[in-house]
Amino acid sequence: MHRLWLLAVVAVALAAVVVPGVAQAAGSGGVTGPAFYVDGQLYRTVNTPTDLSKTGAPDSSFDTIYEFFGAQPNVATAAPGDPGFNGGRWKVHGLRFADYDAAVAQFDANHSGDFDSAAEVQAALNAGAAVDTGVIKSFECPVIKVPRSK
Repeated sequence: MHRLWLLAVVAVALAAVVVPGVAQAAGSGGVTGPAFYVDGQLYRTVNTPTDLSKTGAPDSSFDTIYEFFGAQPNVATAAPGDPGFNGGRWKVHGLRFADYDAAVAQFDANHSGDFDSAAEVQAALNAGAAVDTGVIKSFECPVIKVPRSK
């Protein structure tokens, strides 16, 4: 009986060490730094290991994040408090630019130095300065406002 108890304690201790490591490896990594803009406001998130790509959920149950592949922070179409916000369910669309700098110069409506709203991204898409390469992932994560600098 003592051996069974000892074996159970060892198993629990091992699980406490292994399970968080597996979660980290699966894409869960904690709170990020500034990750994307919504209407000029930076937001961060918490990486989660969710994959909603094969759920069959309607497109209307997701908001969009436009992926800039490192050129700048991404841009999302909605945040908490916005009408129709889908609670952190996202479809990520990749963007491709023939000339990113020229597109920013032409479509950066608030002169922030990058795209920081869905309206700016949509204007670049409509003009052909950017190309939506399609959905690259679907997932769920929270949205946390980054306080503005003073």
